[in-house]
Amino acid sequence: MGSPEYKWLEWAKKLEAIAQTGLTYTEGVFDKERYKSLRAIAAEIMATYSHVESSYVLDLFSQEVGYATPKVDVRAAVFQEDKLLLVKEKVDGCWSLPGGYADIGNSPSEVVVREVQEESGYLTRAVKLLAVYDRDKQGHPPFPYAVYKLHFLCELIGGSPASSIETDEVAFFGEDEIPPLSLTRVMPTQITRIFHYHRHPDLPTYFD
Repeated sequence: MGSPEYKWLEWAKKLEAIAQTGLTYTEGVFDKERYKSLRAIAAEIMATYSHVESSYVLDLFSQEVGYATPKVDVRAAVFQEDKLLLVKEKVDGCWSLPGGYADIGNSPSEVVVREVQEESGYLTRAVKLLAVYDRDKQGHPPFPYAVYKLHFLCELIGGSPASSIETDEVAFFGEDEIPPLSLTRVMPTQITRIFHYHRHPDLPTYFD
């Protein structure tokens, strides 16, 4: 379960999931209005505690259609000797594993390899799924959507460091050199687990 501090976020996301799924499958006019009202309540809860306009949150919710499922975020663990590749995010000036949301039409491993090249300039090959996380169970800052995070071990096969439209810097860091992390994207405990897997490559995939 999520942190007690953010129970409001958990409730709001559950209400929105019910509303989104209901709007997808119901054919009743009155039921549709009830689900729209439920969505509005979820948006008001989230807006109240996150100090944004409820209309903004409601607009975000309205863009989500179909059965409500978690989004998928893929991230790459790339080592050069005993140092881990990180990229500096332009949006917050902090560091993260290269990666991003999975795209329809590509497998998760294809997406993570492309994201590494786009964000860092390096060419890699995905070799192992290290971990599957439920974002809400990992201590990340609040976020309006449910997300599953997939961490892949990727082998470095070529390329050279290059920034991108999303990243300012690219560098490898030892376990005792990790810079401030972009906590919306990766947590220190996840970095620790990646180094543990680097030292013990036969460990099975971790999952929540």
